[in-house]
Amino acid sequence: MSVAPDETSPPPAGPPPRLIDAGLRVAGGLVAVVAGTVSGVLELLLATVRVAGQLIGVSVLVAIGANIVLSWFAREAVGRRWSVALPAVPWFLLMAVAAVRTSEGDLLLAGDNWVGLVMIVAGAMTFAVMGFRQILAVPTVRVGD
Repeated sequence: MSVAPDETSPPPAGPPPRLIDAGLRVAGGLVAVVAGTVSGVLELLLATVRVAGQLIGVSVLVAIGANIVLSWFAREAVGRRWSVALPAVPWFLLMAVAAVRTSEGDLLLAGDNWVGLVMIVAGAMTFAVMGFRQILAVPTVRVGD
């Protein structure tokens, strides 16, 4: 009895598996970038939520939780250690733009909004910790790499 595969069957039709894998990684990276942007916008909207006239820190919790999930997703989808930057860069850009006053005088995150300031620090620290953990992690060997 032979253990060699049956050579009479034709090769599978369709694109090669490496091309599919690369396409899925690119798509996952794009999803991570869009999700980082959406997360930043949602956190900016929640930074001004008040209950009984007092600011509540719901956006801080959303920033920490979303940034953990986004960092994990980017690493799993792209398969590279640097992928934590994909959701982090648009998030940081949104926070930087939100802190700058426009020519009309509009400002999304004022300096007297403690929730916004804590949200930026907590979100940045979350991305930093997740990136550091991914850099120190033992490399995973994937089938086909």
